[in-house]
Amino acid sequence: MSTASGVVQEYLGAFVRGDPDEIAGFVAPGFNNEHLSSIASSCVGRDEYRRRLPGFLADFAGRSYEVQAVVEQARWPLVDVVVRYCFRATFAGSAIDIPGVMWFAVEDGLISKRTDVWDSGIFLAQTAASE
Repeated sequence: MSTASGVVQEYLGAFVRGDPDEIAGFVAPGFNNEHLSSIASSCVGRDEYRRRLPGFLADFAGRSYEVQAVVEQARWPLVDVVVRYCFRATFAGSAIDIPGVMWFAVEDGLISKRTDVWDSGIFLAQTAASE
């Protein structure tokens, strides 16, 4: 897809396939991966993001993002895409189902920034049995 929302949806779909190179291929060299949830960590740069992906993919088996709503708005020179989602996976033997919202900035067909907000309390409650 050539639209910004299409790029974002293809990016989220790549997590199902679990190829770190494919996933990192959707982001710009200066990618800002911002997490606002209290137990998550942010990073800057495609290389650092790519370095972290194998650990994330290994920790969250069977992962998928179910897109529930998408809003796209042009803001020259980029396009903002906001996605309401539900992240599903298995973490340390526990099934998780976490709601969240991501705000993407897409420029020249690449994601330059992702701000991710999800409920860490739900995650901790769903994974408490695995401790």
